[in-house]
Amino acid sequence: MDSVIKKKLAMCYRILAKQKMDDLTYTHLSSRSSRGDTFFIYPFGSTFSEVSEELLLEVTLDGEVIRGSENQYNKTGYVTHSNIYKNRKDINAIMHLHTTSGVAVSAMKFGLLPISQFALHLYNRVSYHDYNSLILEDIEHGDKLVHDLGQNKVMILRNHGTITAGSTIEEAVFYTHHLEQACRVQVQALSAGYENLVFPSKEICQKAVDDLLSFEKNLGERDFKALARNLDKVLETC
Repeated sequence: MDSVIKKKLAMCYRILAKQKMDDLTYTHLSSRSSRGDTFFIYPFGSTFSEVSEELLLEVTLDGEVIRGSENQYNKTGYVTHSNIYKNRKDINAIMHLHTTSGVAVSAMKFGLLPISQFALHLYNRVSYHDYNSLILEDIEHGDKLVHDLGQNKVMILRNHGTITAGSTIEEAVFYTHHLEQACRVQVQALSAGYENLVFPSKEICQKAVDDLLSFEKNLGERDFKALARNLDKVLETC
């Protein structure tokens, strides 16, 4: 079971690198192990593009590295991921990114706007967390992070970046894709001025999110399989 989880997580790193959604060595993706009380994450200092299942660390929810090197562990990754896993039993994968569009929207007072179908996947399902420097202190930052996330699976970190999560790796990728696309659309649309934007009614927004999230079972699975096939094709041509 863990070999499958690690393979999918390693693929996620490489998929997001291919989509240019990484940030040198500064952001991180993780998945909960089949044990439930540990998670897999890449070693600090690696780039997304070079991650393989063999490279992944296994870390307890208390921050002990049980597979891999302690010297390769990013403390901000522990505080972010372990606290969410401890408090949200329904979450098994977490993705923290600093994309240009995601950071741009994180700096906007009004947050993510319901102006695209991408954004409507997340209507009334996005939390916000105020910036407080690097996420290093377990109690000071971790508790607040979990509190602000609430029962959502998507959170915008003000002036910092984004967190997306899922009950599966596939679902986390699904939310990551739609959040990123929604942020890109918003940044471009705002060039026309906020006063020129068109907003669907609240009733339509609610209907849209209900329809979009019930459109298929196993949210994100179909897209992930397609992304994985495409990644394999790229490797075959290298």
